Amino acid sequence: MKLLIVLSLAAISVGCGYGTHSNMPPQPGTAPTIAQLVPNNANSGGPAFTFEVDGTNFNANAVINFNGTAEATTHMSGTKLTTMIPSNAIANSGTVPVTVTNPATPGGIYGGGTSSATSMAMNFTIN
Repeated sequence: MKLLIVLSLAAISVGCGYGTHSNMPPQPGTAPTIAQLVPNNANSGGPAFTFEVDGTNFNANAVINFNGTAEATTHMSGTKLTTMIPSNAIANSGTVPVTVTNPATPGGIYGGGTSSATSMAMNFTIN
């Protein structure tokens, strides 16, 4: 009888997943949205300047990507980010994409967290 009880408890604990830890995949992150760039253009060969991105869903650790380069970003609010664009980033005329990325957040011992999410690009013009 004791053997039957022990085997029943073992089957129940294994069947319920008690003996193993499952890893949860990361959940999708919140995608930021860009509404406007301030300024939205600059002259080629011009000096470095402060650049503002306005939009929605900016996490506290969100990053501005200017022409594919992650810039040191200051989080002003959930709707405003700023950075300093160096003069060498606007040395040549053309159009460059600007995006905002909300980085991934780590999960706990069982996984989880969120994956990174990047906005759709908005174009910045270098005259």
